[in-house]
Amino acid sequence: MPRMKKRVPPLLSMALPWALAVLSLLPLLDTRSPACAKFRAAPITDVTLVRLSGKWFYIASALRNPEYKESAKMYQAAFFYFVPNYAEDTIQLRQYLTMGNKCVYEAGILNVQRERGTISKYENGREHVAYVWLTKDPRTFMFAYFPEDEQNVGLSFYADMPEVTPEQWSEFHEAIKCMGLDKSEIIYADVEKDQCGLLEKQHEEERKETEEELQEDRALG
Repeated sequence: MPRMKKRVPPLLSMALPWALAVLSLLPLLDTRSPACAKFRAAPITDVTLVRLSGKWFYIASALRNPEYKESAKMYQAAFFYFVPNYAEDTIQLRQYLTMGNKCVYEAGILNVQRERGTISKYENGREHVAYVWLTKDPRTFMFAYFPEDEQNVGLSFYADMPEVTPEQWSEFHEAIKCMGLDKSEIIYADVEKDQCGLLEKQHEEERKETEEELQEDRALG
């Protein structure tokens, strides 16, 4: 039976979990570089949240923070669902992590800081924050961490499919270069090692049954 355990998401820090330390809230990149100026957090709007909603796969990350890096190595594969609440500036998170050839499921609530362009989660009394970087391709996005700290800087990459195109990879590679990272630092997920398909299917069937029951109750008045 899949193992159910509370754990930080590979999501924010995602490649890593959020869990490790409060992320820097300083300006992101050196805007003197025209090629890199496009990689930055922007205020989050309802349009942003619509784009982030749905199912996403963790693809890869490049991280300098030692704890984040070690955590990222634990994730063989990961995918998650974002369900935004536009009125409350929150996002419901459901994520499926494969670690040690076992499935780990976690659900929680993320907070949205619209003006800062960040999302965050409280864990063990601390707030863990990630900058949202939207890419040219609406089928991918990135999270940035510690952007002004050369020793801890990091970036994680997500897509709506477990495999990405050369063009999508190219944008991620360009972004890590702009952050002073190197391709050799990238840690990759491996969808072939995913162990969460059956649990996801079970959860979807349970949700459908619940929705059908609610619809029947409404119909009965």
